[in-house]
Amino acid sequence: MSAAATADFSASGRLARRFAALRAQGRAGLVTYFTAGDPDAETFARLLAGLPAAGADVIEIGMPFSDPMADGPAIQAAGLRAIEAGMTLRGTLALVRAFRERSGDVETPIVLMGYYNPIYRYGVPAFVADARAAGVDGLIVVDLPPEEDEELCIPAQAAGLDFVRLATPTTIGARLPVVLRRAGGFVYYVSIAGITGTRSPSTEAVAEAVARLRAATDLPIAVGFGIRTPEQAAAIARVADAAVVGSALVQRLADNLDADGRARPGLVDAVLADVRALAAGVRGARRGSGAIEAAETSGTGAS
Repeated sequence: MSAAATADFSASGRLARRFAALRAQGRAGLVTYFTAGDPDAETFARLLAGLPAAGADVIEIGMPFSDPMADGPAIQAAGLRAIEAGMTLRGTLALVRAFRERSGDVETPIVLMGYYNPIYRYGVPAFVADARAAGVDGLIVVDLPPEEDEELCIPAQAAGLDFVRLATPTTIGARLPVVLRRAGGFVYYVSIAGITGTRSPSTEAVAEAVARLRAATDLPIAVGFGIRTPEQAAAIARVADAAVVGSALVQRLADNLDADGRARPGLVDAVLADVRALAAGVRGARRGSGAIEAAETSGTGAS
């Protein structure tokens, strides 16, 4: 598939179409996170290719960075593995472009998540243009507040990329309208204070926060940080528009590396099995517990 064929699909519309389809199906979505190039570019490419069929509705790809201050140990380690294997921001965009071209998938949204420094070094005008051309749909940049929108948010939106905003338990209040002012794609609710993968959220607290967010925006609400099992993903899927799982999947990947940090033969299958279990939990969340029980008995639940 050519770059022109990719461009026929509006990047800013791909996330909207996916969440509209999920609403029509009466279910929430599963958002999966992996770090680009972890543990190596070839293994990551095979994993990326298998995610849509395994049940990932939206794919988040981490842009490797040497100082990921919001990330916990699992994702920090993944970033270091990727950097040591030679992954760069340009290489990350190449992986997205290859996924679009080889798979022919022009509907699964891809969102890049990370920090501003690599983008700044790349050059903002070149980055947003190259990301759009590669088939990226949105950006989550954790260290750029709304006051810095001219740095990246406005150029990204001008290029056709959604700029996904993060909301936290301390955001919901007077600051929320500022955070949501130029939000696009969806709102990512960080359900716990602190770094990724260290604690699990309270479903009751998440439900209350999602209700407050819904009163402030028409954008879909995705909830992440601390979701590790199909049961937890299902609980979030009952109250939000999507559940985001990252650290648990990244840790499953790490558990399938050998002593030298190389991928064992079954790595991709093991990780995709966890994605399928999480997807079953999310898809069955509003129908009852049957899908979750099936995931549990299959022995493929994320950990």
